[in-house]
Amino acid sequence: MATLEKIRSKSVLLIVIIGVALLAFIVGDALTNSRNLFGDHNTVAKIGGKKIEYTEYQRKREELNQQLEQMRQANPRQYANFDSQVLGQMAVEQLVGEKLLDNAVNALGIESSPEQLRFFVLENPINREAMTAIISGLNSAGFSVQTPAQAYEMIFNPKRNGMSEEQAKPFQNAWVAMEEETKQLIKRQKYQQLLAGTVKANELDKKALYNDYVATNDISLVYRPYGNLDEKKYPVSDAEINEAYNSEKSLYEVYEPTKEVSFIAIPIAASDADRAAAKKLAQDVLAALNDSTGGDLPKDIKKEGVVMTRSNVRMKDVTAGAVKNFVAEAGAGAVKLVTENLRGFDIVKMGKRSYEVDSIQLNIINVAGDKLPAKVAARLNAGLPVDSLSKEFSADSVFAQKEQWIPLFAAGGATNALSSSQLDSLRNAGGKYVTVMATPQAAVLAKIVKQNAPVEVVEFEEYSYQLNPSSKTVSDEMTKLEKYLAKNNTAELFSKNAGASGYNVQKFQFTQSTPAVPRMAGYNQYFPDSRQVVGWVMINGKPGAVSHIYESKDAANPMLYAVAVDAEYDDYVPVTNADVKTYLTSKVRKQKAGKELAAEYTKAGKDLASVSKAMGVEPRSLTEFRMARGMGVNDPKVLGQIAGSKADKKLVVVPGEDGVYAFVVNANGKADMPYNEANYQQQYFQLISPNFDEMLRGGDKLVNSSFKFEQND
Repeated sequence: MATLEKIRSKSVLLIVIIGVALLAFIVGDALTNSRNLFGDHNTVAKIGGKKIEYTEYQRKREELNQQLEQMRQANPRQYANFDSQVLGQMAVEQLVGEKLLDNAVNALGIESSPEQLRFFVLENPINREAMTAIISGLNSAGFSVQTPAQAYEMIFNPKRNGMSEEQAKPFQNAWVAMEEETKQLIKRQKYQQLLAGTVKANELDKKALYNDYVATNDISLVYRPYGNLDEKKYPVSDAEINEAYNSEKSLYEVYEPTKEVSFIAIPIAASDADRAAAKKLAQDVLAALNDSTGGDLPKDIKKEGVVMTRSNVRMKDVTAGAVKNFVAEAGAGAVKLVTENLRGFDIVKMGKRSYEVDSIQLNIINVAGDKLPAKVAARLNAGLPVDSLSKEFSADSVFAQKEQWIPLFAAGGATNALSSSQLDSLRNAGGKYVTVMATPQAAVLAKIVKQNAPVEVVEFEEYSYQLNPSSKTVSDEMTKLEKYLAKNNTAELFSKNAGASGYNVQKFQFTQSTPAVPRMAGYNQYFPDSRQVVGWVMINGKPGAVSHIYESKDAANPMLYAVAVDAEYDDYVPVTNADVKTYLTSKVRKQKAGKELAAEYTKAGKDLASVSKAMGVEPRSLTEFRMARGMGVNDPKVLGQIAGSKADKKLVVVPGEDGVYAFVVNANGKADMPYNEANYQQQYFQLISPNFDEMLRGGDKLVNSSFKFEQND
């Protein structure tokens, strides 16, 4: 029912022709771009009278893409698998939301005050990306600022801060543009607060919620779930299904054109021949590396995709088990196949083994000017302590960093923190200060204070090969699928004969808002490069049609796709929909069974013990049953019936949506809980759970044509 629940919750280009030549040019351009010349060929989406043009869409896509890259850099583990296929739909959703919100803002005449603008620009920036870009731009241009206030001072008082008018102009333009964007953000924020404020509970609402929490019942309860009902005993006719459908048809309304599809995805794995070729390649690499003449791998082996990585690392930083075990004992020139499996192979060739200092401690002195560095070096080498530099020289000219540890090796290998010539100069200085870096304006002096004991450093080369399906393997799978599609070129045959041909068919409902083909219905994980498949379905796919083959060309995990359109609708999910029919059939069957079973258990006796025995279920005693908590009663109608009953100790047997209930209300009570008006206002808001996007949208339907601007075929 996941698909059904998803469906339920969803909520003039004027051309002036001046001549035949110009007409030919326009027509030719239209044909080149494969777009409708006489329609909204630049409109990506529209809702009501509001349109999103391609330039807006393109800009928003780029913004989202940049944000994604920043998030991946900041948190690579969390965002490494974020599927960029969803960015197109995210762009449309955000732009539609902005259009609707701005329209509402303008209609209400909301404005932002100078005081609000100042606060949300200088004190609490809400246009963070634009502000960050301005501050970063200033720093990159050599003007050091950290806060919005400092940036404003620098940009609008340039002469006072060492900036020319010419340098300031682009920053001033950027600032003004940022302020205009911020004004609109403030207006939107105001409107959203006003809109949220309209969802208010009256006193009756709040008191009703309070009573649901404090009103208690002492009850005895028996519940018998329906379980798997016998289809023959409780048959359901098409007429009954249609009647049930019509009684709740509003539940199946769709807000976008929807197409039901059958989808085949074929992951392509390396074949036996591919694996055999990989084994032979591993032996060829071993033979080439063991060749007494040495040298690099032959070109024909490199072309096969063998990748060489050279390492010069501390032995303690070699972590891969098989590689570590080999490198720990191998002599120079030794070669070994350390891993070989279904994913490929790794071969290691040992280089030299040495012992190196991996970290040194330095005193580092930064000295300004062209002559002062020599004077400072002379005084230090004559015995002046570093701590006394500030007494001998101006603090504006000399800056000392005492006993700084400089890593020469890190986990990834040599750090190159110091060049070999700098390191040699320091080591050969005999404990004296030497110049390690100099320009006409300044110099850096340093001397070694302390060195770590040498550690084992190893050099080796890794030759790795990732086993992927060969082009022949991919071609063979494609040929097989082409033959299947040629024989099964209608939606009915496509699904009917898939299993016998070894293909698994998945059923989906696609709309204009489907980002790509989901790996499982209801999950935000998608087949790679499958947005093109959804695009074909939504643009060209007609009921009964079967697509051509689509391909995801990820070398490590290639896949082939094909899809057939089973049905389409743009108002209501029809009763013929498999999920709808299954749900309604089950519902009608349960209603029949519930009515019959409730009558049967009622005849069993007038007390709960008799009904409990007939049901074969032990009764439960619930001394503080509350409507707000449910306490094992999943049917809302039954829940309300229990909560609203008087303590008359009468037996009630009632069929529910999930089973038959029998209960007796022994006593009514009230929990000792103070009334908090603010708390129940919040409870009401959560209960209503207003969808502000739908409120802004009203009855307008979204037309999303973004796929048309992304199709390549």
